[in-house]
Amino acid sequence: MPHYPLHPSPICSLDAKTLLWLVEYLVTYPKTLIIVSHDRWFLNAVCTDIIHLYNKLLTYWKGDYDTFERTRAEKQRCLVKSAEAADLRRAHIQAFIDKFRYNAKRAALVQSRIKALERMEVMEEVADDPKWRFEFPDPGALGVPVLQVDDVTFGYTPDRPLLKKANFSIDTSSRIAIVGPNGVGKSTLIKLLLNELEPQAGSVVRNSKLRIACFTQHHVNQLDLGATPVEYLQRMFPGSKPEAVRAHLGSFGLHGDLSLQRMSTLSGGQKSRVAFAVITWKKPHVVLLDEPTNHLDIETIDAVTVALGNYNGGVVVVSHDQHFVESVCDEIFVVGQPAGCVRKFKGEFKDYRRVAESEKAFQLGGDAEEDD
Repeated sequence: MPHYPLHPSPICSLDAKTLLWLVEYLVTYPKTLIIVSHDRWFLNAVCTDIIHLYNKLLTYWKGDYDTFERTRAEKQRCLVKSAEAADLRRAHIQAFIDKFRYNAKRAALVQSRIKALERMEVMEEVADDPKWRFEFPDPGALGVPVLQVDDVTFGYTPDRPLLKKANFSIDTSSRIAIVGPNGVGKSTLIKLLLNELEPQAGSVVRNSKLRIACFTQHHVNQLDLGATPVEYLQRMFPGSKPEAVRAHLGSFGLHGDLSLQRMSTLSGGQKSRVAFAVITWKKPHVVLLDEPTNHLDIETIDAVTVALGNYNGGVVVVSHDQHFVESVCDEIFVVGQPAGCVRKFKGEFKDYRRVAESEKAFQLGGDAEEDD
């Protein structure tokens, strides 16, 4: 066992129960841990120090991630105020020098001010992380029902149903999180909603005018890195006009030269924006997000959160990221507890994490859940 184990992004695929076990193990681990993760909840639960890499420099902060973010923001505000005060002082001295530069009676004072100006420390420009912002296009109104799951049963073999008698509905105001242990059918449920799978019993009823889109990590991994974002979208949507493509990419923060760069030169967050631009080209009424925060940096996750908050369509999220789910969703459905069930959960994601510690909390008829 090494004294300094390195955990690069350790949690993106762990379900709630496994993650809780990992946190409990790590907080009592007697050696030094170095963790790379974009999950705020996990960083807050485990870390006592934060190392921040920005502009090729490392800075060191005490506390968990929320403490780091608050402390750094306060320091940034103080630096900005100090820089503004120094600029005002410098401008005041320079104005005196300019006014009396050729006044013989004030020559001594002018020289004194010039020396004072030279002695003043030139503060470096206060740099802050870029605040990414983008927008999901408005899909327009759509009548109800939008998407209805009625008594759906499905299994990959007839004798072993993965989902049994699932019932719930989605409309353009829905903000639904689908949670549960790995392997119980969450992604299968997404495929049923997308009409990629047919239920063995029951039905998935879709509005005839419904436009639906799904974002998964493979959308980023399958980008053609040798193409520019404009070229890629035009290839994906033949007949699309370059100005329309560039305007659409611009709504995701890919303005000007960024839309004309080879995607191999874009950052991970910028590639994700291209993927979001692709899936939203047809202005979907409902967006399905299957583990959307995997491999996204925190700034991009924040941008997606803000964009979904302003989106006028329905959102269904499969994710183990507590901060993301609590920021985006107002309903939680638990899959596979008990086996085959899709059940509405009473409470927030933090409550789900607590009951996830005990298998008994998910027994049929438990207080933590209710039938749809």
